[in-house]
Amino acid sequence: MHKIVNMMVLVFGLSAVSGLLAGHAGADQTPPVSGWMEQFSFNDPPLPAPQTPFLAGNGAEVKFGDFEDRVLLVNFWATWCAPCVRELPSLDKLQAELAAEGLLVLAISQDRGGAAVAGPFLEKLGIRHLGLFLDPKMRLGRELGMRALPWSYLIDRDGQIVGELPGYAEWDSAEAIALIRHYLDQGKKEEPNRASGPRPPTRVAARVR
Repeated sequence: MHKIVNMMVLVFGLSAVSGLLAGHAGADQTPPVSGWMEQFSFNDPPLPAPQTPFLAGNGAEVKFGDFEDRVLLVNFWATWCAPCVRELPSLDKLQAELAAEGLLVLAISQDRGGAAVAGPFLEKLGIRHLGLFLDPKMRLGRELGMRALPWSYLIDRDGQIVGELPGYAEWDSAEAIALIRHYLDQGKKEEPNRASGPRPPTRVAARVR
């Protein structure tokens, strides 16, 4: 009788441990991709984001490291690229939806005319939530291995490129939001207590907005 009880305890104990391990592994897995995110390819392991400079709309040089503690969706576009133009409103809506959770969409224009071309174009489209960023000599695009437009890269809070998506996508779709929220929830820092007050924005992030 004692042997049977001990055996049952052992079986239940192993089952509980297996369940905990499976749950822990599941928490670290990338989310399932479907719909518009089916073309998203993951880097295994994630790759360090390059620190090649690009330009903010005011002419200041910036790099990915200036936007610490945020998840970055880097999207390369141009005014002459029809799929890019079609995609921009969904990126604008995505930024509005997830900015408070720590997302920053870096829509980086590849137009050789720089801000003089890209800025008025965004205004004409009614884009209100995206900042103006520029890579007119395509240095950053080449460093990342971009081969066409549009092309998007997702960078986590640790500055690692977790994956990329070539071509057009609806970035305000449910599946895109689910994918990005997965990384927003990883490495999230605890909110400061009321006594210490809110954490001020980083210097660069405040300057380029």
